[in-house]
Amino acid sequence: MAKTQKPFTELDDDTILTKPRNKSTKRIFIAATRMNDGKTTTSLALFAALRTLTQNVGFIKPVGQRFVEMQGHQVDEDSVLLNQIFNVTTPIEAMSPIAVHSTFTREFLDNPNQSHALLIDKMCRAFDRAAYKNEYIIIEGTGHAGVGSVFKLSNADVARDLNAKVVIVARGGIGRPIDEIAMNKALFDQAGVEVIGAIINKVEPDKLEMVDKYCRIALERMGISLLGCIPIEHKLTRPNLNQIASEVNGRWLNGQKEGGRERVDKVIIGAMAAKGLVDFLQPGVLIVAPGDREDIILAAIAAEGIAGKRMLSGLVLTRNVEPHPKLMDMISKTRIPVVICEDESYGVASKINNMTVKTQPSDADKIPIIKDLITKNIDIDVIRDAFKADD
Repeated sequence: MAKTQKPFTELDDDTILTKPRNKSTKRIFIAATRMNDGKTTTSLALFAALRTLTQNVGFIKPVGQRFVEMQGHQVDEDSVLLNQIFNVTTPIEAMSPIAVHSTFTREFLDNPNQSHALLIDKMCRAFDRAAYKNEYIIIEGTGHAGVGSVFKLSNADVARDLNAKVVIVARGGIGRPIDEIAMNKALFDQAGVEVIGAIINKVEPDKLEMVDKYCRIALERMGISLLGCIPIEHKLTRPNLNQIASEVNGRWLNGQKEGGRERVDKVIIGAMAAKGLVDFLQPGVLIVAPGDREDIILAAIAAEGIAGKRMLSGLVLTRNVEPHPKLMDMISKTRIPVVICEDESYGVASKINNMTVKTQPSDADKIPIIKDLITKNIDIDVIRDAFKADD
């Protein structure tokens, strides 16, 4: 159990903090070698795993670049996500103290010394509140070790200032992730920060054993423990229709309430005759076609009518061509999710296939999968053992 320290609200207002007052909470900083390597997924899963050891687990993302407005504060999306999933009792502003908005860097460089002192103070106060009465705290970084250097808040700087131990997450493979981990470790070493382990994420399932074997050998030479390798889970990469509508800047014509969370496994461009489309009408399939392809729309409506249930994930109508009003009336009587957008069909399909799918608070179906991946593939004892010398 963490020792008692002053809560966030009782700190002296006239004191400028350069370090957190909290000395007892065990800090785990989650860094990554690149964007979209899996920091947030790892943070979520480790939070859940630590909750099996103790309920006293906190979270903070000190520097955030993707944020939303909440309760008058700019709050990082990942803090919102974790807060809503786990119902963390920490005030949301303490979980996301610094939001890097569009003019943030310029404002900092105009007055770097004063700005830096105020940012460190804000971060330390928020950390003390987020860590209050907690035995562990997950600190999620932003990108690789050097991100944020321009305003003196790189991941290495933040991990040092918060006295945290680092876990590095890298994308699956052997050569490239090891090289990237070595480069990131060098920055953490320079800052005097201990790297306690690495996670190789998004590994092809049939290569899991091989990647684990050789990454373990390579990392051991660098003095880093391999916490484990996590296989690719394609269910985590599948977008839902609300995400697709946002990606293609589309608007809903039908079925958003029921179909917005419908996940898409496969995208089919409706370039063939309607009779050739019948074989593709099945759950998980999204049809992309111009709005004047009435034959394809009618085929989808007919298939649903015959089956008595939704036979595909949805339709994206392109070139901003709305179906004839009589056809729209038929669509409105179905449960088929329909989105319309301005782009042509191949451009839309390309955007969807290249989407980076982030976990969202509404993705309740993903959370058990994420927890299971960590439980089965990551050695939590290595993390616990890294703090034994500090007890």
